[in-house]
Amino acid sequence: MINLLVAAVIVAVVATVALVVGRRRVDDAPTQRNWHVPSQIDVADFDSDGRAEHWSVVVFTSSTCEVCRDVAHKAAALTSRQVTVREIEYSAERRLHEKYRIDAVPTVLIADHQGIVHRHFLGPVSATDLWAAVAEAREPGRPPVEGDCSSR
Repeated sequence: MINLLVAAVIVAVVATVALVVGRRRVDDAPTQRNWHVPSQIDVADFDSDGRAEHWSVVVFTSSTCEVCRDVAHKAAALTSRQVTVREIEYSAERRLHEKYRIDAVPTVLIADHQGIVHRHFLGPVSATDLWAAVAEAREPGRPPVEGDCSSR
């Protein structure tokens, strides 16, 4: 009987110690990756036309990235007299990826004629969000026009 009592006390002590030690252990918070997005670009790196007053949409991609192809296709539809769209594929233009420290693709930059980045997207983006971001960057606060799809 005494052996049973000693065993019960030992189990109780071990359980208490395990409980106290378990409560003291703090799990580390998961690490959060911060991706680099440039705040300014040299428009000469992306514009061969030399137009003085236009916007640049720069899409950093990789040939192995399926999402990149989709985002580049959506961005290409923005090409106009006022907007230059340029895809910068990693293996073809690694120097520019390194210069701007692009560490995630797709990365989309929307920059004015001075190269100041007004908006950016990392990862997938809908055509609606991308086109609305360019419109808002070009004309901040512009009220929606009746019949314009952005008013819905």
